[in-house]
Amino acid sequence: MARDLTALFDPRSVAVVGASDDPAKYGHAVASQALRAPGRRPVHLVNRRGGTVLGRTAATSLTEIGEPVELVVVSVPGAGFEAAVDEALSCGAKAIVAITAGFAEAGPAGLARQRAVADRVRAAGAVLVGPNCLGIADNTTELYLASDRFAPGGVALLSQSGNLALELQLRGEPHGLGFSRFVSLGNQADVTLVDLVTDCARHQATAAIAVYAEDFGDGRAFAAAAAAAGKPVVLLTAGRGTASARSARSHTGALTTSADVVAAACRDAGIELVRTPREMTVVLAALGSGARTPGRRTAVLTDGGGHGAIAADAAEDAGLGVPELGAGTQDRLRAVLWEQSSTGNPVDLAGMGEQRPLSYADAAGRLLAAEEVDAVLMTGYFGGYAASEGGLGGGPAGGSVLAEGETRAAKEITRHLAAAPKPFVVQSMYPHSPSCRVLAEAGVPVFSATEDAARALAAVTGRAAGPVPGVAPLPAPAVPLGDPGYHGVRALLAAAGVPFPAAREVLDEAGLLAAAGEFEGPYVLKALHLLHKSDAGGVALGLPDPAALLAAYRAMRARLGSAAHSVEAMADLSDGVELIVGVNRDPRFGPVAMVGLGGVLTETLRDVAFALAPVPAARAERLLRGLRAGALLDGVRGRPAVDVAAAAAVIERITEVAAAHPEIAELEVNPLLVSPRGALALDARAVLG
Repeated sequence: MARDLTALFDPRSVAVVGASDDPAKYGHAVASQALRAPGRRPVHLVNRRGGTVLGRTAATSLTEIGEPVELVVVSVPGAGFEAAVDEALSCGAKAIVAITAGFAEAGPAGLARQRAVADRVRAAGAVLVGPNCLGIADNTTELYLASDRFAPGGVALLSQSGNLALELQLRGEPHGLGFSRFVSLGNQADVTLVDLVTDCARHQATAAIAVYAEDFGDGRAFAAAAAAAGKPVVLLTAGRGTASARSARSHTGALTTSADVVAAACRDAGIELVRTPREMTVVLAALGSGARTPGRRTAVLTDGGGHGAIAADAAEDAGLGVPELGAGTQDRLRAVLWEQSSTGNPVDLAGMGEQRPLSYADAAGRLLAAEEVDAVLMTGYFGGYAASEGGLGGGPAGGSVLAEGETRAAKEITRHLAAAPKPFVVQSMYPHSPSCRVLAEAGVPVFSATEDAARALAAVTGRAAGPVPGVAPLPAPAVPLGDPGYHGVRALLAAAGVPFPAAREVLDEAGLLAAAGEFEGPYVLKALHLLHKSDAGGVALGLPDPAALLAAYRAMRARLGSAAHSVEAMADLSDGVELIVGVNRDPRFGPVAMVGLGGVLTETLRDVAFALAPVPAARAERLLRGLRAGALLDGVRGRPAVDVAAAAAVIERITEVAAAHPEIAELEVNPLLVSPRGALALDARAVLG
């Protein structure tokens, strides 16, 4: 259930314990900020030595204040932290912001102290941010309890890094980005990222939530909270490397990195995942423009062939489409452009903008009105004429006439956008020129880099209106797997409806021949003591009769020494596609599914996709069709199409089983043979946690 954080963001009174006149101490910075709005609520400064701090009389303790204090900031040395928290609770505090460090980040002893404090805070019915945090701010309630000022706006910033928060503020300023709230997450001993995302989702003044997190805590709950937020969530995180995959024992584990897991969670939850503070700023600027569309058909508008070509490439790299415009749209463009202009897409004014700046607006208006265009990227020299007039170093001869015409063009573009609102971004060599400022003030994102403009469009296109797919709930835990061996795993999956060929476990030659009599050949023989059987020569395929099966058994047993083998009916591989389906249990996000091209070349081809498990069949089918080799499923070069729906249904069952068995660290079916006749699991393995 959502926690009530009113006392944290809009307290009736505030006290800063550890307030100081020493600029080198954090208590000085927080106290200075807290006093910026003395008329909003009482602000008390506490210093154990008393006297005055920042020209105000300081109490020696919270008790000396003589009245309840609803929110207390604790910025004292570690040795006095617990006593300060206990006094705050005894004085009626309902929220504590713990600046003090030296807890979980310092080792096991610090973690134990941190947990004990958090338990006391919860028992008192209060909430705690931190410890080891840099404060909070809420511009909507005039609550300033961080060392830096944050320009007001619509972004709630939740960050584990104070310096990154400062960088985002600096980068956002040219785009008019401001902040409704700022929270330094700290160690999340009590109030978590999930709590804050949930509260910011309810906060009317917050239009978007920006997160920098290294520790998600419960990553799955974070994804679910973001999916339910009803407003954009943008995530920047660290630790996207491959180190976590090195110790994995299955193909699934070896192919699943931390980056894959986070990306899968973000796709399922509708979170915008970014890689750098600059990219986060770009995405937030785009989201702030308001216009969004499920389509990605992008028109590129330029007054120079080079800029147009570069922008078209950048758009396609960002996942946008740059299709040739239809005849009707091209005719309407030709009616307002001159003969040498190119109208196919990119739309190149070919120098007309220099003669008549309003041609930018004329072309933009036609593109925005075209049903076949979802978004527009205007790139190149626009802004240069007004820049020369404004002393910004742009523009050829032509002076004020061209500058005035360009500014009029900018105003006309904003009118076209009001009449036909669509995503519209600008890349300009002169992004700070007066004409570009006209666009920016109207909510049009303006960038100096082409790749930023393309990324901005990608953030506001390609998503249908309405709720995101979301995170499937975990099923109730099932009875733990008793037999993690090959046939035990097969039995577990078969009971859930996963189809397998007939098979028997055998321990000797008599058992082998008895098994061969139960079903017709050709046969498959597998050595059961190996996790990766094919790699070690522990699989023999296409054995035509019992004699061939017996010979293979004797040779394999002599070579590998396995005590147990599996005799199986050979599946028809002639018209099928081999897939891999696996689930790896991530410590932050829980079970994560992987589907892709399977067989012995799985790790070589690395054509795989990820999602949080369990994976519904409809989602599984989209994952399969999104593979690089997805065209194989529909049949190529005379091969028939395979039953993708059957494969998706089996993927749903496999991932449901894995999600219901928390004792299984890795579960894998490889290959899952999908053919025109359905789907058949040919091998399975499990690794217990």
